[in-house]
Amino acid sequence: MMDVRRAHERYPGGEPAAGIETWHAFSFGPHYDPDNLRFGAVIACNEERLAPGAGFDEHPHSHTEIVTWVVEGELTHRDSTGHESVVRHGDVQRLSSAGGVRHVERNDGPGPLTFVQMWLAPLRPGGDPSYEVVHGIADSTPYAVPEAGAMLHVRRLAAGERTAVPDGAHAYVHVVRGDVRLDGEELAAGDAARITDAKSLEAEGVTDAELLIWEMS
Repeated sequence: MMDVRRAHERYPGGEPAAGIETWHAFSFGPHYDPDNLRFGAVIACNEERLAPGAGFDEHPHSHTEIVTWVVEGELTHRDSTGHESVVRHGDVQRLSSAGGVRHVERNDGPGPLTFVQMWLAPLRPGGDPSYEVVHGIADSTPYAVPEAGAMLHVRRLAAGERTAVPDGAHAYVHVVRGDVRLDGEELAAGDAARITDAKSLEAEGVTDAELLIWEMS
């Protein structure tokens, strides 16, 4: 079964006057929807747009696996465990908040910043926080988040190129850029598909496109 959610159906958020624009794919903050709390391990998929100099001051997280994909620009990250990084397009960043961590996210670059941040529920709460960045992850190289029983696949498709959606109990497909065709549905940037019991599905680039695909047990 495939449930398609369009970009325009997301909940708006952020603080536009401060240069922060947010689009939430799942129930978030004041946008409470009991029928849209999670899909598989995914509990949030937020598209964040930060103007130069804008950002999120230090704030806490706990019991969440936070995976970030930069679409354009530079994301500066600092956290309470002493990590500081600049994350760019092509990098996968993961903050395992575990028993608790605080961090800052800012656009200290000269141009606009757009990133997709995905929150996953861990299989077990608690533990020690950890952080890593994989710079320049190769196309189709899977990135494992074992704490959440999940695997991220980054796919960049040329027009007419196809890629398999992993078989599994849950697959979450988010279109970062371009247009793709998936099981007869055409998806554009910001659209997503939530697939239950995925089997023998393929995504095809209608244009050059970039996809984030979560494979979950």
